Amino acid sequence: MLRTLRPLRALRRDTRGLALTEFAFAAPVFLTLVLTGLELSNLALAHLRVSQMAMTVADNAGRVTTGIDEANIYEVFTGAEYVGNGLDFAANGRVVLSSLEHNGQTGSDEGQTIVWQRCWGDATTVQPAYGVEGDGADDDSLESGLGSGTDTITALPDTAVMFVEATYAYQPLVSTGFFTPPTIRYESAFNVRGRQNNAITNTQSLTVMSC
Repeated sequence: MLRTLRPLRALRRDTRGLALTEFAFAAPVFLTLVLTGLELSNLALAHLRVSQMAMTVADNAGRVTTGIDEANIYEVFTGAEYVGNGLDFAANGRVVLSSLEHNGQTGSDEGQTIVWQRCWGDATTVQPAYGVEGDGADDDSLESGLGSGTDTITALPDTAVMFVEATYAYQPLVSTGFFTPPTIRYESAFNVRGRQNNAITNTQSLTVMSC
């Protein structure tokens, strides 16, 4: 009997491999915390970049002064692609650029209109949230302008506002097992600065990036 208990007592005092056992228990928890931190950091960075893309497109489109051409639209969207570098935004997102102007009507038909609208990104299921090109031209259907809630954007007569909607289907860094990937969406608007003509041209006969 004593001979049987002696190995058990030795086993109780044997601490070899204890650290490895503790690590085996702690590693999954530690790894989960690390991966969660990385995913949250990546998500925050994606929010920042999509927000910057919306502001960059609206700002750069508003900076075109003499007149805006389809070539300028290509340049503006190229800048957006650069800002969103690393997101694979072109395959998983959509940017909508709308030129919002006063419709020139009076009385009950006075309001806002989307004179032209251009889109970039392969996520074609994402549609403009507030209207499409031509809306509000002859009526007050866009009287309140573009935007959600009470913070809507309107344009004064004889000028235009570049209104941008940037939408991105977030691509997880690690796995979709931690959470359901969200859709990131930001809006931005900038007045045009000193533009002589708000009508869009296509002097190089480029393919129109319509929505």
